[in-house]
Amino acid sequence: MDITTGLPAIDSHRDLHIWIIENLKMVPVPERAYGNFFEEHCYIILHVPQNLKTTQGAARDLHYWVGKKAGAEAQGAAGTFVQHLQETLGGATVQHREAQGYESDCFCSYFHPGVIYRKGGLTSALKHVETNMYNIQRLLRIKGRKHVSATEVELSWNSFNKDDIFLLDLGNVMIQWNGPKSSISEKARGLALACSLQARERGGRAHIGVVDDESQATDLMEIMEAVLGCRVGNLYTTMPNKRINQLQKANVRLYHVYEKGEDLVIQELATRPLTQDLLREEDCYILDQGGFRIYVWQGRMSGLQEKRAAFSRALGFIQAKGYPSYTNVEVLNDGAESAAFKQLFGTWSVKQHRNRNLGGTGKLSQVKLDVSKLHSQPELAAQLRMVDDCSGKVEVWCIQDISRQPVHPKLYGQVYAGNCYLVLYTYQKMGQVQYILYLWQGHQATKHKIKALNSNAEELDLMHHGALVQEYVTMGSEPPHFLAIFQGQLVVFQGSTEHSGKGPPASATRLFHVQGTDSCNTRTMEVPARASALNSSDIFLLVTASICYLWFGKGCSGDQREMARMVVTVISEKNMDIVMEGQEPPQFWEALGGRAPYPSNKSLPEDVSNFQPRLFECSSPKGHLVLSEMVFFSQKDLDKHDVMLLDTCHEIFLWLGEAASEQKKAVAWGREYLQTHPAGRSQATPIVLVKQGHEPPTFTGWFFTWDPYKWTNNQSYEEVVDGSLRAVSAIAEITAEVHNFRLSRWPSTGRTGPLALQALKGSQNSSENELELGPNVGGTGTGASASSYHSSPGSMINGGLARKQLMHQAAEDLPEGVDPAHKEFYLSDADFQDIFGKSKEEFYSMAKWKQQQEKKQLGFF
Repeated sequence: MDITTGLPAIDSHRDLHIWIIENLKMVPVPERAYGNFFEEHCYIILHVPQNLKTTQGAARDLHYWVGKKAGAEAQGAAGTFVQHLQETLGGATVQHREAQGYESDCFCSYFHPGVIYRKGGLTSALKHVETNMYNIQRLLRIKGRKHVSATEVELSWNSFNKDDIFLLDLGNVMIQWNGPKSSISEKARGLALACSLQARERGGRAHIGVVDDESQATDLMEIMEAVLGCRVGNLYTTMPNKRINQLQKANVRLYHVYEKGEDLVIQELATRPLTQDLLREEDCYILDQGGFRIYVWQGRMSGLQEKRAAFSRALGFIQAKGYPSYTNVEVLNDGAESAAFKQLFGTWSVKQHRNRNLGGTGKLSQVKLDVSKLHSQPELAAQLRMVDDCSGKVEVWCIQDISRQPVHPKLYGQVYAGNCYLVLYTYQKMGQVQYILYLWQGHQATKHKIKALNSNAEELDLMHHGALVQEYVTMGSEPPHFLAIFQGQLVVFQGSTEHSGKGPPASATRLFHVQGTDSCNTRTMEVPARASALNSSDIFLLVTASICYLWFGKGCSGDQREMARMVVTVISEKNMDIVMEGQEPPQFWEALGGRAPYPSNKSLPEDVSNFQPRLFECSSPKGHLVLSEMVFFSQKDLDKHDVMLLDTCHEIFLWLGEAASEQKKAVAWGREYLQTHPAGRSQATPIVLVKQGHEPPTFTGWFFTWDPYKWTNNQSYEEVVDGSLRAVSAIAEITAEVHNFRLSRWPSTGRTGPLALQALKGSQNSSENELELGPNVGGTGTGASASSYHSSPGSMINGGLARKQLMHQAAEDLPEGVDPAHKEFYLSDADFQDIFGKSKEEFYSMAKWKQQQEKKQLGFF
């Protein structure tokens, strides 16, 4: 396709489409080549979400990718094609500009297990990827934690360092060399990329070897040194990548973009926290997220010319700000905003006119709780935040000094703002015992008690062999399941009192605020006993020395009144009078210290129905939290070496992989995430620790599919490397070929000679016909090193030995260092062509039996 001939056909059943810009035309890339990008080209990528959970309120994503050596003309053509595609696809499309090496998380999420940057331009890109290609020699530097990239680098030891993973790709042999400072997760992800190349580009027939320790992998190191020569000097340590942390991303600024005469004006409007009403549908805006990403928002009533100028305006803004040219740009249309953009604002509601062609908005209808479906439908459990019907076993402890003291069952649900509590809930799921440990913290609790709360929780977790799901709950922000455990009768008293089996201490006058309509959302909290604490939307219980008043605000509902009547018996046994707002007796106001103004408007619950859950990988390389998002996430994004953060708006889940090295930082990371969130999130949002293999349905329900047996079926990195004995033998056989073909250093240079490299290609191709061992991975084999043969340079003729020294010669009559099994190898190229009638490369690409037959006929056997 070129700019003048219309758009390419788009298969509605595929979620990903990729085109390369060649000769200013859009040329489709074959699916098997997806993830390969040539640095001298530009690409266009279209992603169309396919599954229902992804498409809830999601738009299409249209990217144009710029290689670091791409020309200005190709970049201009890519931008034009993207604009044409966007106008054809409609407003429900988010546009992205991606620069090589600095791609967005959205872009990287399409390519598992990673992106490969390839050298070259038009000629090499035309082929892209050819399956079963064995005549290849390249070195890939593999970097990245969750989003992995492999860059083709110089085939030399100078390219190596201590920190990264390197893959020496020799066609039939792939050797993964792990830097001594690389982590186990980086090694595992490098191996996943190598296996992907093996399957996609070699038809599963290439053999993979892994070098974790050079001294324990002498056979593989011999192959590497044959190709790369002898390593001279020490490996260097790389400078850590500069990654934007959450504190930097929290610095958001909104600018209004408009034309004044012939001038373009960019006027700063607001900083954090931003509100949605700042965006007017007739205008365009730029949102700068700490220089990390530039968003351009286009109102639905803005002009076509303004929309076409979006990228150029963004690039001009980047230049004016002095930001790097690779800064990511995202262009959004009114009504088709990405989750990342919407969550930069305090709240985001979907207006009726914004639902054009976007499918469902993700709004949850009111679902009557059917607890029998919670285990079979985890998505329902996730939406309702309920793991079961709360019929399980409940145990409660109050933290006193540094220990935990059991609370009498009669006092369950009665807590104090100055105390901390542990609530252990035990239930059954699929025949297995499951646990949730709630760590409840009062607003008035001291640091000493909070520290004791955490240490006692750790002790309980050890007693249960690490099987506890731990949820950190702050007073006033209790989740539905916690409230339902106490059947809607949770009462929070002011102060701190020791539990002695008695009820709450008596007081002259006390006021309690009752909020909720059912057992899953009702809580009662003691508030200051004054008239200004009242609210017309709710119900209050006023307890005096002689009587208690149950006050019904004008805005309360029948369900609220029913729940309030149940709570009264927990707080007081005194005679109760029901008082309607506006009909209060004088004694009521006297008890509150007199009349005073109080809120009378109906309080509306926060609308979070449009919130899209987001999954991040956590790290803190320099002390501050750094997140990488897994857009369109799935269970396969959870790796045992990771700590992952799942933000579902109401709760922050921290998933702990069983081999994660930074599990103890998880809670602190969750709190830092809330503190630095650009939208100003509540610090009381519950934080839930979930351990691998103990995921509750309130967590698994946010995933499209969930395999409860995934963790038992997966092989670890060590098991894959150490357990593949067949591949180890394959590597040993290939190493024997290396010995036979003299892949040794020439004495004069200490480097590999051209004949050795050529012979390696032949060895690989001939091995293809002999070794059919399948796609296995070789371990750190310890094959003994054979002695090297060296021919005297003085006896060589044009790079080889004279034919008379080799033809029809017995083994004992051959020159020193010549392998009797491969005498023909030592011929010069010209002599070889003259005698065999073909080049060495052609000869070694033949089947082994054909080679032997010709060698017998010509006197080289």
